[in-house]
Amino acid sequence: MTGVPTLEPLDAGMYREIVRRALAEDFGWGDVTTEAVIDRGQKARGAIVAKSRCVIAGLDIASEAFRQMDPAVAVTMHRRDGERCEPGAIVAEYRGYAAAMLTAERTALNFLQRLSGIATLTRQFVDAAGGRITVLDTRKTTPLLRALEKYAVRAGGGTNHRGGLDVGILIKDNHVALSGGIESAVRRMRKANREMPTEVEAATLDQVDAALRAGADIVLLDNMTTADIADAVTRCRGRAKTEISGGVTLSRMPELAATGADCVSIGALTHSAPASDLSFDIEPA
Repeated sequence: MTGVPTLEPLDAGMYREIVRRALAEDFGWGDVTTEAVIDRGQKARGAIVAKSRCVIAGLDIASEAFRQMDPAVAVTMHRRDGERCEPGAIVAEYRGYAAAMLTAERTALNFLQRLSGIATLTRQFVDAAGGRITVLDTRKTTPLLRALEKYAVRAGGGTNHRGGLDVGILIKDNHVALSGGIESAVRRMRKANREMPTEVEAATLDQVDAALRAGADIVLLDNMTTADIADAVTRCRGRAKTEISGGVTLSRMPELAATGADCVSIGALTHSAPASDLSFDIEPA
């Protein structure tokens, strides 16, 4: 399993209630089809199967859906989060009550397909970076699913940026517009908080210079051309770290990595990742 990132598993407390609410949303007053067609005591074995190339993420969360419907379900993991899968690969197997599996199936797959999609896209960007620049995510996540989606980024080999507004300073264009300019904003920030590194968004080279004069620790190079990014990196070298943001695509990654910037943040990892294709096959036990 070469290339699989080392992952700390998510604490179940971070997703157990989310899974419960997702099951309740789907279940409503009852699974009318399954309750009519499947005998309550019928046992079955089911398997999650990859239908497309993907990087798996969210197996514990998918399995939680099955466990909440059948606490005695037996789970066998054949892959682990962060591992690449080819079409036809059996990802996990379950043995337990057939009705419970059928009821939990869609919720389990919804989580797994979403998170695996994020991990898969992240791995594509990490591969394109070739180890020359750090791939970061953003706060552009699905409301209430941030911890899960940022975990999927880690499964894909990416690095988490700010988890929330309380864990990092980023002075953006709107902060600048309302505080009288970059230097004024940084001055106010330094007066209020000297414990965290101060990152400043800059859309032009003049703003890069203003951020440097103000003593920014990190300069976010927003929607700049590759040539301007390279120039900004030169200006910042030895004075501030640099982060590329905006207009980042897979095709641009090699040239962006070659600029010498420290990192690149990509909102698309979480807001535009296509779901991976996975299915659940079931048969009588």
